[in-house]
Amino acid sequence: MAEIKKIKPSLPKGTRDFLPEEVAKRNYIFDTIKRVFRKYGFQQIDTPAIESLETLEGKYGDEGDKLLFKIRSNKNLLDRPEFVPTLKERLWEVYPYNFLPAGSEKGLRYDLTVPLARYVVQHQGDLAFPFKRFHIAPVWRGDRPQKGRYQEFYQCDADIIGSTSLLNEVELTQIYVEVFERLRLKVIVEINHRKVLEAIASYFGLTVNFESFTIIIDKLDKIGWDKVVEELTPLVVEHLALEALSVKSLQRFVFDIYNGSNSWFDVTDKLYKAIPPSDRWREDTWKGIISTLQEVLGKIKFDQEKVKLNPYLARGLSYYTGIIWEVVLDKNKEENKAIQMGSLGGGGRYDNLTEMFGGRDMSGVGISFGIERIYDVMEELKLFPADLGETTKVLFVHFDEASEAYAFEQLQKVRALDIASEIYPGKKKLDKQMNYANDKKIPYVIVVGGDEMASGKLTFKDMASGQQEKLTIEEIIEKLKGN
Repeated sequence: MAEIKKIKPSLPKGTRDFLPEEVAKRNYIFDTIKRVFRKYGFQQIDTPAIESLETLEGKYGDEGDKLLFKIRSNKNLLDRPEFVPTLKERLWEVYPYNFLPAGSEKGLRYDLTVPLARYVVQHQGDLAFPFKRFHIAPVWRGDRPQKGRYQEFYQCDADIIGSTSLLNEVELTQIYVEVFERLRLKVIVEINHRKVLEAIASYFGLTVNFESFTIIIDKLDKIGWDKVVEELTPLVVEHLALEALSVKSLQRFVFDIYNGSNSWFDVTDKLYKAIPPSDRWREDTWKGIISTLQEVLGKIKFDQEKVKLNPYLARGLSYYTGIIWEVVLDKNKEENKAIQMGSLGGGGRYDNLTEMFGGRDMSGVGISFGIERIYDVMEELKLFPADLGETTKVLFVHFDEASEAYAFEQLQKVRALDIASEIYPGKKKLDKQMNYANDKKIPYVIVVGGDEMASGKLTFKDMASGQQEKLTIEEIIEKLKGN
């Protein structure tokens, strides 16, 4: 038999393993979000990790397409009936977009929204509309790994398909605020409208390069105004209209609108006065955009320190057509000032995504939570409950084969009542078994020996206090149920 070559275990860049304690903390975040989603009437769905390339390509803009992971199937091997894959022969190979080989026809999903649009078109006869769904699953992007950014990570989305009512935007904003309050994170939910950005771009003669304009503006919180100005300058020089102003004027323009007031209505009024109607933006259209923002914000009964209108907020994805969101840490709060982290969530309205798959035009709106970043921030701020790592409530320990058999019999009575419990397997010294309980953070131990078997009273030990008492199994079960 050929010797198997030993290799040093390692993970691909941008991926991670999770220890049991980390999984418990992640599940705490997932469960918190799920409870809020269900409270608002959302149902959970799932879709495959792999989608056809025609489903994925062209939905995320040029920048997004470059980050797709594509998959090539080795058809020549698959077509050979005698082929049996060995350790050195793989049926599937995964490549970042920039190193794509010929023959790619599938891709790993980039997000959960485009698969949702495909899902809705395929299953629309089986769904009740408006369709309110949530989806928690991993996605893959060929980003350069860094803090808070991974190549494999989980998304957590809630979307409403088939309704144009602005109550949807109101409720999704409420969900954001409620989830982060439950997680005890101090954040700001920023809101803008995609057409506000289009109007600003049009006013400054940047309509031709609108996608580039939004990508650059979207970097504002990461690179600052000086770098934004530097990147915008070539666009302005290339497409400068006679009446258009300079990039520096754009900077002053945005600050004049946004600074000096936190009032939603003051900011929207300034926007309306600053950007006059044009051939592209008729007065009734522009009024409609402003009134949309005012209607949504007016119904959100939250402190304006938690929900703010940000006219230069841009989401890079090209399919947003209406209101957009982004959730960021509130840097005015002392505990957040030292934390360097990007957005913790984002979303928006999209009006024509289902048309790409041959479906009828169904407006959609949705939000997403950045689970990996939320986890990292909560870990840094020590916001997770202390008892999340507890899995087993009580451990049976023993001295010999006879006491092991007796303990195993009593264990069944505890498990019959759905109390998480286990028995230490095999012959080990008592201190070794106790150390196992400590390592797993098991709060209670039941000791079974000759005396316990004879009397029917087992030694029940509280591992935190060290106190122990002799109790029947029925009395122990009552204590465990009470705790």
